[in-house]
Amino acid sequence: MSILPGGRDTCEEGFPMGREETVKKVTSTTDTMSEDTRVKIQVFRPTWEEFKDFPKYIEYIESQGAHKAGLAKIIPPPEWVPRKMGYNLDSLDITIPAPICQVVAGKQGLYQQINIQKNPLTVKQFAELANTERYATPKHFDFEDLERKYWKNITYVAPIYGADVCGSITDKDCHIWNINHLGTILDYVDEDYGISIDGVNTAYLYFGMWKTTFAWHTEDMDLYSINYLHFGAPKTWYAVPPEHGRKLEKLAKNSFPASHKTCSAFLRHKMTLISPQILKQHNIPFDKITQEENEIMITFPFGYHAGFNHGFNCAESTNFAMPRWIEYGKRAAQCYCSTDMVKILMDTFVKRFQPERYEAWMDGTDFGPHPEDPTCIVGPPPRVTEAGDEKDEGIEEGTQAPMKKGCNPTVSIRKISFKEKNPDLDLTDIQQNPHLPDDVKLALSGITEEEEEFDPAAQPPDETKCFKPSSYDPFDDEEDEEPETKSKKSGKKRKKVDSDYDDD
Repeated sequence: MSILPGGRDTCEEGFPMGREETVKKVTSTTDTMSEDTRVKIQVFRPTWEEFKDFPKYIEYIESQGAHKAGLAKIIPPPEWVPRKMGYNLDSLDITIPAPICQVVAGKQGLYQQINIQKNPLTVKQFAELANTERYATPKHFDFEDLERKYWKNITYVAPIYGADVCGSITDKDCHIWNINHLGTILDYVDEDYGISIDGVNTAYLYFGMWKTTFAWHTEDMDLYSINYLHFGAPKTWYAVPPEHGRKLEKLAKNSFPASHKTCSAFLRHKMTLISPQILKQHNIPFDKITQEENEIMITFPFGYHAGFNHGFNCAESTNFAMPRWIEYGKRAAQCYCSTDMVKILMDTFVKRFQPERYEAWMDGTDFGPHPEDPTCIVGPPPRVTEAGDEKDEGIEEGTQAPMKKGCNPTVSIRKISFKEKNPDLDLTDIQQNPHLPDDVKLALSGITEEEEEFDPAAQPPDETKCFKPSSYDPFDDEEDEEPETKSKKSGKKRKKVDSDYDDD
């Protein structure tokens, strides 16, 4: 099986700077949320000259208000060919080391998703699996019809996602918009700390199939991200404007109260799926767009986004930073229920770009409003250590934080069980799903057995938190659903874990 090199439509020639499009709205609005109040996702078509300077072009699209939607599409000029040899799967010698089976539970627009790790697959094996009757894209009239089928059948036939594959398939001699070498200020994490974080300041590959999903989230540390679709089926993206991000958080908190009680930043677990219909019911502004092959998506700081793949495809993604991000990174909400979450010390960015505030930052007295929520005054986050470990963890365990003054408090993360971390997830309901294969149910049984062996009494006490059983009451399903038949200094390196997958 092979895929021909991606061509360029002759109609997609670069336009002069300033020529951008606004995506036509394809979702209806509620009576209380008019078309004029919603920020639309913009589409940009840079010329080759405009495209050559990545940071400069990001600054340009922000000058056009692209960041206000939280997401933007860029259609590269035809001169840009990131992989000259094309995408013949027989020559794409890549193994997906830990494919994940995405199991979804919930009803009527509110769902939670868990990822069960599967055995390694080559990309060619994955492509063959994606095109089998069980996992193939269903017949559909258009993108709207396929979107309807996605939400109608979201809990059926758990798809397999080849997510978080370290590496890049962009040519090494591609020096313009090379996702593995964007040349933004995020490079200071490696230069100043000697830290390489897979998928954050290095590239990740994602091999999708029909219905594979990325849940509602902002990027780690509320960074920017870039996602290039090398080849294959499209992706549908949903985005909430950063200025309305708190509304989405409030909806998630009220919909999954037990999860919020356990971790106020539980959306960072990347498990929460909320349908467009629910967003409209709660008057949360959003927009949606479909990304096709050879198109680039940019997400912006504190821009909540989610989406799904239409079929077999391959995308390449990483994070990046611009000076405008620094205040977002300083005030970003953190998850403290897991040591696996990516946390970047902001010290070097404050020192380089806000030298007048550096001393206060190191003292723990640099308080300020969140850029998208003036009512939320936030100070420097606590330094994180694992329970029983008194040393400053910094970015990862064993890394000495470059602090001259350790005045901001330290948080100790105690180990908690899977159920305790995800109290709104109904494992029994998942086990009773007749559409899940036996090996997935067996893996879930293993989680349950581990929970029974888990002894909370053996864990260090946490007087600041009180965990209660789930208060989640599943909704009645009103739809007639039918299953589809078809490093430089220390060499330190941090890798995301299976549950910490991302897609953009």
